[in-house]
Amino acid sequence: MADKKPALYLAQYETPGACLHAAEKLRDAGYKNFDAHTPFPVHGMDAAMGMGDSKLGWIVLPAGITGCALAFTMMYWMNAVDYPIVIGGKPPGAIPSMIPIMFELTVLLSCLTTVFGMFGLNKIPRHHHPIFNSDRFAAATDDKFFISVEVEDPKFHLERTKKVLEGTHPTFIELVEDDADELGDDDKEAA
Repeated sequence: MADKKPALYLAQYETPGACLHAAEKLRDAGYKNFDAHTPFPVHGMDAAMGMGDSKLGWIVLPAGITGCALAFTMMYWMNAVDYPIVIGGKPPGAIPSMIPIMFELTVLLSCLTTVFGMFGLNKIPRHHHPIFNSDRFAAATDDKFFISVEVEDPKFHLERTKKVLEGTHPTFIELVEDDADELGDDDKEAA
């Protein structure tokens, strides 16, 4: 059976304001890989955590342009080049007749890219995260506010990170350990 390794520090706060100020202190201390867990959106939390604008728009824009261009190319080829027929007095390849399909394909590719881009940027699905090893964390969807600082953060150090978190005046600080290796060993023993 493998030893458990530290995965993150979890600090609990009673109010959204305290959680917001804790995020600001962590950001100012240079931490990058931390997260806020709240039962409802807290206005200003993105700025307090030092988060920039989402990259999703820059991923979706080329997909939308591709959808529009693909629809136009497909319909122009079919109606004006491959099989030109005059229908209702419209010349082959008339753009007004293409607009609904161009719009629909733009929306379709944009929506699919949004969904899969969000999955990729948010790193989901992730079926287990060490934060779920904390019994206190269940209150994050009810009435408590949490800040978690991951071990992967370049500034993470057991003692220094704990002191920074203590300086934010949480009601509770917990070192959450990762038992993923242990689960893997149990699975191997069962097989």
